[in-house]
Amino acid sequence: MTALLLAVGAGVAFVTVAPAAADPVEDCTPTRGAVVAVDFAPFGGEVVRGCDLTPTTGYELLREGGFTTTGTQHDGPGFLCRIGHRSYAAGTEYPTPDREDCALTPQATAYWSYWIASPGQSRWRYSPLGAMSRTPKDGDVDAWVFGGTDVGGSTGRPSFTPDEVRAGGGVTPGPSVTPSATPSASPSPTGPSGSVDLDAAAAWVRGRLSDGDHIAVDGSGEPDHMLTTEAAFALAAADGSGTALDKVTAFLEGRTDAYAYPGGDGEAPDTNAAARLALLASATGGDPRDMGGRDLVGDLAKHVCDKGPDDGAGPECTAVGDFRSAGYADGQALAVLALLRAGLEPPAASVSRLAALQCEDGGVTSVLIRPGENCDGDPGTTGLVALVLDRAGGHTGTVDRAKRYLLGAQLASGAFPGYTGSTTGTAWTTGYAAQALRALGETGPADAAVGWLGTQQLPDGGFAFEEGGTDAAVYATSPAVLAGAGTSLLTLTREAPQPTGTPTGPSPTPPTSPPPSPTGPWSPTPTGPSPTPTGPSPTPPTSPPPSPTGPTTTPPPRPPGTTPDLRKGVAYLTGRANLVGGRYYESAGGGGRADFGLTIDGAYALAATGLDNDALRGVVDFLDTGEDVTGRAVHDWTGAGRGAVVGGALGKTALLAVAVGRDPRDFGGQDLVAALKDAVCKAPSTAPDRSCAAKGAYTYAQSVFSQSLGVIAQIRAGDEEAAREPLGYLRGLQRDSGAWPSLIPATGDADVDSTAMAAMAVDVADGGDTDRVVAKALAWIADQQLPDGGFPGAAGNSVNSAALAVQGLSLAPATYEAEITKALRFLASQQNRDGGFNVAKGGQPGSDLRASTQAVGGATGTSFGELTRDLTDTSPQPTRPGPGPTSSPGPDPSPSTPGIVTPGDPGGATGSGGANGSNGTGGSGGSGDAAGSTGATGSGSGSATGGGSGTDGGTGAHGAVGDGGALASTGAQAGLFALLATGLVLAGWRTVVVARRRTAADGGTR
Repeated sequence: MTALLLAVGAGVAFVTVAPAAADPVEDCTPTRGAVVAVDFAPFGGEVVRGCDLTPTTGYELLREGGFTTTGTQHDGPGFLCRIGHRSYAAGTEYPTPDREDCALTPQATAYWSYWIASPGQSRWRYSPLGAMSRTPKDGDVDAWVFGGTDVGGSTGRPSFTPDEVRAGGGVTPGPSVTPSATPSASPSPTGPSGSVDLDAAAAWVRGRLSDGDHIAVDGSGEPDHMLTTEAAFALAAADGSGTALDKVTAFLEGRTDAYAYPGGDGEAPDTNAAARLALLASATGGDPRDMGGRDLVGDLAKHVCDKGPDDGAGPECTAVGDFRSAGYADGQALAVLALLRAGLEPPAASVSRLAALQCEDGGVTSVLIRPGENCDGDPGTTGLVALVLDRAGGHTGTVDRAKRYLLGAQLASGAFPGYTGSTTGTAWTTGYAAQALRALGETGPADAAVGWLGTQQLPDGGFAFEEGGTDAAVYATSPAVLAGAGTSLLTLTREAPQPTGTPTGPSPTPPTSPPPSPTGPWSPTPTGPSPTPTGPSPTPPTSPPPSPTGPTTTPPPRPPGTTPDLRKGVAYLTGRANLVGGRYYESAGGGGRADFGLTIDGAYALAATGLDNDALRGVVDFLDTGEDVTGRAVHDWTGAGRGAVVGGALGKTALLAVAVGRDPRDFGGQDLVAALKDAVCKAPSTAPDRSCAAKGAYTYAQSVFSQSLGVIAQIRAGDEEAAREPLGYLRGLQRDSGAWPSLIPATGDADVDSTAMAAMAVDVADGGDTDRVVAKALAWIADQQLPDGGFPGAAGNSVNSAALAVQGLSLAPATYEAEITKALRFLASQQNRDGGFNVAKGGQPGSDLRASTQAVGGATGTSFGELTRDLTDTSPQPTRPGPGPTSSPGPDPSPSTPGIVTPGDPGGATGSGGANGSNGTGGSGGSGDAAGSTGATGSGSGSATGGGSGTDGGTGAHGAVGDGGALASTGAQAGLFALLATGLVLAGWRTVVVARRRTAADGGTR
């Protein structure tokens, strides 16, 4: 092994190491392999680099780079507690035992945090995924830093830049981060030439129309106005002279008020809706100043934000220049474009706001971020914004950088990936990127993109979202058709232009009958479905099944297609590939080690739905009397009777016992009620003891989520007196706004997951000013809802956070019926064909176990304070045969459908957790072994397995203690911590574009 000491940057010393088992750093190049850098400076060392020529995960990059790691006793190897390298201090791993015993999850102020940078990025960003879930790409660089960070990852960054540790001596591939620099040339696309069959595409769109004039929401028959505008754009480009376009335009004009003015007269229009209708009017020869009796462009121009949130603006304004309720970059861009096409000069602040969304690498983020927040662009948004800015003028440098970004992002096939790090194309992004490149004079790359689109056109004429997809979707088809027609939203008219490129084969045969209705694509509006094609939506139950004991409030019946399919969700949660032996979920490290926190999250979901009580019985019996294959039982996780008691984990377990009718005073051989009483802190502990944050807190409860679980468990077990101080401490953490923070001690953030969980805890206590406290919390939660119905969490537009928000807002269902309905529609849009759920919208597609537990349980709207399931009529379940423990259980490609018992008749491997990473979804977090549930904030999970380290599911809270959790146990924070503890290695998925508000929570116990 050789070590080369390099002096780079501001006095930072880097050690380049090539151990025998590792790929030499010199073998990695800017376009081959990934590099990892670990900063041992807090321990008197230097920055050590390692290389992996064929990286599979961030965790393997660390190990293949020559580093050794140790997890916590509580969470297992998934939560990175110590890191070492043979080149420094004879391989000693840090922090050493005298500083951190690694028994429980480390504090959020002293842990290994996980940072990442893609080619062309000059700033670090906190990983939205745990190391075990993240897949580094060629040219990527990872960093591990010991210390603390805040929930949003805005502090605690590495002291060195990505360029200082990249392969090739700091040479940065791809688009330059310096405005005046020119990025290295990308290989020219080598994909086939070809074209889009416009006639076939038009036929497919016409076949999707209900009554010949609109697109309907799958399963309900209700009009989907946003998708109807997309259909109109496609018809204008491909069949401008046809009568179908006239019918669609007339339909939309007749519903202008319903679509664009939901607030009625005197209120600001829905920006996306008004902009789309105005663009359609301009493209079809109508008048955007008089469509359906409304001056669309005039109303848009009158409702521009003149102040941001720091100056008292409401949630519809993220910064000066925003069109009210634009929500995302595409809404802002469409509004500016609508004004331009109508001959009006858009407000300078609105145009500048678009330019401010450009990231360092030239890409444009889809989220209306504020200065300093994480910026992660994508080719589709970049293409649309570049088109608009080029037309608006005054931003030549921004447009040039966007063009260079697009040229560098184009794949050899001619396609464009949907998000950073992806290696496959999507029709939506490729369509918009092609439109922009053609408008900017890059004809060759634009033709290559259209050629790729031609290869993806399905036999029925439509386009699927993902490369190789088989389910056509309107939202994917529309931009592909515009690109294939050689036009764009900037130049679209109803005159059908000639296609570009040279056809290379026979045209697809137009369908002879309307094709099956595909699952709708991603939409920036509440009615739009998900960007991830999930196939035809199964018919979900019209309402959650009733609890045998009767829910406190019965959700109103909802139209099919507007709520998640709970039966499919339960089948996913209980499938053999996920539920090991029908007994528990495995932790991220594999080897048969149970993730108790995630397992309880799954039990909560099963209890909330009542759709498979036999499976629930098997899980409860395992927790009460069983052991995993390593010999661990549930109280090896809670600490009851073992020594250090983790209050959140204990509360989570006791709450489940109460909910299913077991005796919490004798569960798993322990009196959980007495143990919880003993776990209430009498006073704050002093260093080095970190067991008690304050008087009234539970021992080792690092998040509001954990504290809430303990309070609910004590009250529901009948020990109200013992819960008095913990409840008082929890109430004292509420902010004047009505929100609760993620972490304990409080860090200054405000979190949807934690606020929903705390509101449920306060509500169950009843008495005094409970109604006022809960009402403030619910009002704050409702104000955080995004235009598409989702809610922000550490993982971005988080499934965990949305599910927890539904549970919280369901405490006052009549007041928040509209918000609940939008959130349920959002959750339905994130459900995949296997029944599981994504971690977050816009993130890495694919079902995540932790996010799915939260989504399934949360969608019922059942509060943890009311959750009850009678298992009297069930019998002990045999251990099911199955694939057995694995290192990374994943979805069962062909899961056997479990026997589903409907009372009265009448739902990744273990989570996407992440190494201390930020994990993800709140539900997306890894499988935290801690107490947390699925993190709302992220999805991460508590333990190592939890996202990041955390809770959120991504964002799992800190990890160990919880699983992150969305479900009650799944708390928002859990995901948080996950994000925080990105060392966790197993966290969840990529979307942290919105993960601006947090990431550190207790990960665990949520």
